[in-house]
Amino acid sequence: MRRIKHLLQFPKSIPSIRRALHHQTGRNNGGPMASLLKSRSVVRFSGPDTIKFLHGLLTNDVRKFGEPAGNREKVSTSPTPNLPYESASPVYAALLTPQGRFLYDLFLYSSPKPEEKFDRFGSGPRSGPGDAVVEVFADVDVSVLDELLQTLKKYRLRSKVEIENVAEDFSCWQRFGGNLSEKSSSIEEPEAASVGWGGAIDRTGMSASQGSDVGWQWFKDPRLDCLGSRGIFRSGKTPPLVEADKETAEENYLLWRLEMGVAEGSIEIPKGEAMPLEYNLVGLNAISFDKGCYVGQELIARTHHRGVIRKRLLPLRFLDNAGKEAEQKVAPGSEVIDTESGKKAGKVTTALGCRGMGVLRLEQAFKGSGTLTLEGQEDVRVEAIRPQWWPAEWFQELHQHTAAA
Repeated sequence: MRRIKHLLQFPKSIPSIRRALHHQTGRNNGGPMASLLKSRSVVRFSGPDTIKFLHGLLTNDVRKFGEPAGNREKVSTSPTPNLPYESASPVYAALLTPQGRFLYDLFLYSSPKPEEKFDRFGSGPRSGPGDAVVEVFADVDVSVLDELLQTLKKYRLRSKVEIENVAEDFSCWQRFGGNLSEKSSSIEEPEAASVGWGGAIDRTGMSASQGSDVGWQWFKDPRLDCLGSRGIFRSGKTPPLVEADKETAEENYLLWRLEMGVAEGSIEIPKGEAMPLEYNLVGLNAISFDKGCYVGQELIARTHHRGVIRKRLLPLRFLDNAGKEAEQKVAPGSEVIDTESGKKAGKVTTALGCRGMGVLRLEQAFKGSGTLTLEGQEDVRVEAIRPQWWPAEWFQELHQHTAAA
């Protein structure tokens, strides 16, 4: 039986969620909260063609998982805009349609190489049959798990790679809030996203962040420092560093992402419809422009090098006529209207109480306060928020769009 109880249950009032969450994460430097992500599942890839198979499909460069630990930092071909170059985190990537539309997102973790593995007691290298098999674990959206598995197996053809659903064995977790983003990556993230008996490092300094049975551990979220840490752990067991009063409902993690303007999964990033660059996947370190071909690469490269992204995913606040946050019933897909011009500015993609996200035209999103509302809900005002994590060049684009409006 799990020992941790959901002491901070999902409140009915969204402002009360934020107050409770900020109180918990800031109280006496009490540390971050942690959520079991029931919306995510785990898939395992294994076999000699694993790296080649994933590299040819996904938007990001996964070749570092096939390199010795000492060479992993040298493999990255394009430093990301939001993480230090030397940070060896899990890889965030997407699988697209041939037309360059979003299908699925994946967080990839590698299994250690045979020479890096330790025995159960951490006293020496582990040896045994099967050590030469390459393994990569993927944290994926549970709502499309069966479809994702079918799609991957369709692309497998003659590749020597096994694709398994290991959802019963592993669970996905997120730690967020507190001062996670201020911690050095060396404290909780030793080597390139290894998830097993660990790498060629001093294990005594890492024991607190790892599970006691197989060494699964936390890593900085590969998208943004401000999102905290992420990891996959054995199901039915409490991950390390999760205190008894710090586990919280997944809705609080959703709220954390809403305030950052970060979508996740094939519902928040509409499957078969979403343009990856409009959903800020470049800024979230999901796309490499140096790795070569992958499914849907042509449209992504052409749009990126054209340099004009007129719509982007933004955090939204839903206000009443007095300009105050109020509980609202806003459905995903609701049209956002610019009241001055009468034109559509974009759509709401995700909503939770008085918070949400939406893909809006930049020249209309920030032209002035009080100009956005919802079609058919004129009493609901919409406020678009500039995310602090956006790269500087996006603000230059924003100013160009605003000046041209």
